[in-house]
Amino acid sequence: MSELPKSLEEAIAQSRVATQAALADGQTRLQVEFLFPELKFMLVAEDYLPVFAEYGSGLKVFFADAGAAALARNQWKDAAFKITDIGTGRANAPSTKIKPEDEIFLFIAPTSVEVPQMEKLMAEIGDRPVIFLNPRLEDYGVVGLGYAARQVRQRFIGNIESCYYLRPVDDQTAVFRCYPGQWSVWVEKGDEYQKIAELATKPSGDDLDLILMKGQPQTAIDTAPAKKPSVLKGLQRFLKALSS
Repeated sequence: MSELPKSLEEAIAQSRVATQAALADGQTRLQVEFLFPELKFMLVAEDYLPVFAEYGSGLKVFFADAGAAALARNQWKDAAFKITDIGTGRANAPSTKIKPEDEIFLFIAPTSVEVPQMEKLMAEIGDRPVIFLNPRLEDYGVVGLGYAARQVRQRFIGNIESCYYLRPVDDQTAVFRCYPGQWSVWVEKGDEYQKIAELATKPSGDDLDLILMKGQPQTAIDTAPAKKPSVLKGLQRFLKALSS
């Protein structure tokens, strides 16, 4: 059973193990999320990429735009994998970005703006595995509310398995998932974190409010409290230091 990480390095290591487990189970649409506002996605990407070492040039890494892809090529000059951009703005143009020799795909920090083009890329990718690292696909300020947003969720987001998820709700609460484990809610009590709920699906805002209000396990699974040091506060301080 995975527990809350003590550091960013441990969190990324957990995410690599979760990704490998999900791929081994035949999952082909995955996402990995570290939801800390201060976090720079390139920092995570660099430490996460070794999970694909066995693929070599069979890995293709996508960035949202050509500028970000160019910066990545400059930063990762010796990379064995290929780097390109999603190609927003060319949604109706024929794609030449997906090749027969491409084995696996990583999309780094894509947003809802890129969904139309990503849908076309997914059609070309077929059943080859795709991982979304720190995606922002549910930005309803861009996608819009109502019917259009629900269609985006159903058509695209709804087919993605969240294999790793770490989100501080506030300074004292976190939502966590590490595949193949269930979703869990952790709360700081004193100088330690306790797991107060374990669920089969990601808790919604209302679900989370109810869990926190009750402050007790919501299932019979692993009802004994798992104690951890105040890792989230330490991780948040670490991330703030990195971004200062």
